[in-house]
Amino acid sequence: MKDLLRQHTSLKEEIEILLNNQVKMEAEASAKYLAMASWCDRNGFKYSSAYFLSQADEERAHMLKIFNYIMTVGGTAVSPEIGGIKQDYPTFRSVFEAALQSEIAVTQSINRIVTASRNGEDYATEAFMQWFVTEQVEEEDNARRALELFDVIGEEGTGRYFIDKAIKKLGDGGGEDA
Repeated sequence: MKDLLRQHTSLKEEIEILLNNQVKMEAEASAKYLAMASWCDRNGFKYSSAYFLSQADEERAHMLKIFNYIMTVGGTAVSPEIGGIKQDYPTFRSVFEAALQSEIAVTQSINRIVTASRNGEDYATEAFMQWFVTEQVEEEDNARRALELFDVIGEEGTGRYFIDKAIKKLGDGGGEDA
């Protein structure tokens, strides 16, 4: 039956596997951002907590977008298992360092899917993934800008308070003024 179903889709098995891996990666990113939101909340950084809650929602939306695409093109979308999400961070800055590392890993994974789609002449998947390519430019930029605040403002005295407050602007889409 699996071979018969495979004949009814243009989605190659290699691409389906990569897409399902991306579904899992987006789900893990969402869970990481929830943990970061909780850490920030516990440590008194309410704006950063709200920012990470918003990021968690966004990553879940990305996961669902890819999940639905797999089903739409006749593939088998797999609901991901998530585990081992880090719940604690040594410093406020380390939360944002982890966020940037996560976004870079997501970008690299998306680029692998685009490359595999192009090489496999799966132009529908390549076109679909272009939205994610563009989205990752913004995601990485926001993560870098948030991290740069630590260098610009500094963490001494009220620095962390002002960093937390500036994160609100990033979450509101006002990254240029943050």
